[in-house]
Amino acid sequence: MNFSHIIFDLDGTLTDNTSGIKNSLRYALQKMHYDPIPDHLPDEFIGPPLQWGFKNLFGMNEKNTVLAVEYFREYYGENGWRENEPYPGISEMLEELNLLGKQMFVATSKLEKFAVKIIQHFEFDKYILQLKGADYGGEKATKANIISELLNSRQLVQSKEIVMVGDTVFDVEGGNEIGISTIAVNYGFGKEEELKAANPDFFVDDVEELYEILVR
Repeated sequence: MNFSHIIFDLDGTLTDNTSGIKNSLRYALQKMHYDPIPDHLPDEFIGPPLQWGFKNLFGMNEKNTVLAVEYFREYYGENGWRENEPYPGISEMLEELNLLGKQMFVATSKLEKFAVKIIQHFEFDKYILQLKGADYGGEKATKANIISELLNSRQLVQSKEIVMVGDTVFDVEGGNEIGISTIAVNYGFGKEEELKAANPDFFVDDVEELYEILVR
């Protein structure tokens, strides 16, 4: 398959933002007077919208969820987005794909303004033509919606020559729902058995393997 357009997830796919997300979550829970999180960040918290995580993983009602998201973003906007680093080989891969003429995009459930800061900070914006992130309230933050909005804004019709690359079932299910190709990466936050059960078109263990599929 020759992929003409590549859509990347951000957290767990291009960068490892574990520290920033964990510290932002810890700050929010402390402000809400909830028990602190264990040392290990809940895997399910990264990938879906923040609103989903606070509601489903911490049992918060609507009012507390809104407040927790505000606190999370308060810390994240100051410090959390910087507590982050690209996975080894990502910058080089993006440069090579750009030289090959691949059209590259980012679709993330992270608040869009933070995601833009991150790709600019790491100079990924040299290669990424457009980024779509979550809206402020999270109403349209499902991965399928974000991918769909991205395709519509570029006037692209879904096809198997367009591929979604991500590390969680939300990325794979979102791409499958839209009708584009999907690649699950096993070096991020998703669990291998869950990723494979979501039926991605390809499954890779590292960045080198990902690159080999994307340049076929």
